[in-house]
Amino acid sequence: MEKERCPWCLQGTEQMLRYHDEEWGRPCYEDRGQFEFLVLESAQAGLSWRTILSRRAGYRRAFAGFDPEKVALFTEKDVARLMTDTGIIRNRKKIESAVQNARVFLELAAKHGSFCRWFWNFTDGWSIQNAWQRVDEVPATTPLSDRIAREMKGLGFRFLGSTVIYAHMQATGMVNDHLINCFRYEELRNWPRFEAGLGKG
Repeated sequence: MEKERCPWCLQGTEQMLRYHDEEWGRPCYEDRGQFEFLVLESAQAGLSWRTILSRRAGYRRAFAGFDPEKVALFTEKDVARLMTDTGIIRNRKKIESAVQNARVFLELAAKHGSFCRWFWNFTDGWSIQNAWQRVDEVPATTPLSDRIAREMKGLGFRFLGSTVIYAHMQATGMVNDHLINCFRYEELRNWPRFEAGLGKG
């Protein structure tokens, strides 16, 4: 019997289906994964996720395996090099923002012990469990994504508005926005809470 899935993944590629089934909405508790999605979600601005997902390997290669410590050291020469890289979206502002964001990301991680520790404090470590029946019920932003985006911008992050942040929250499991009839919804409902260092620092 065919599994029920969120409709958005059904008209895409096998890669999109696999991403839905294995990654989207699964809580991410490690910093490199968080940084990867920050890079990819900001690159998506104005584009489709399918476009970015098809270039994921190119982004991984271009941005040093999504290692924020390496990306933070990128220079103008690196930016110029990436502007010729056909494996990614060659948008200078997006490329420069990824470098800037890596630096702020590391500052946050140093201050709080990890980026995840800071990020997951917004929900006290729990994934927000929504209960949508239809795709048109799923919001593009929420008051919480507004708040996180505002704080991140204040810290120096670029190209990360509320829509990008909500997409990041969905991708990294801060919210479970699988539809209730999707097989992944129940699988992700009782995911363990992120507890390391919450409420400290």
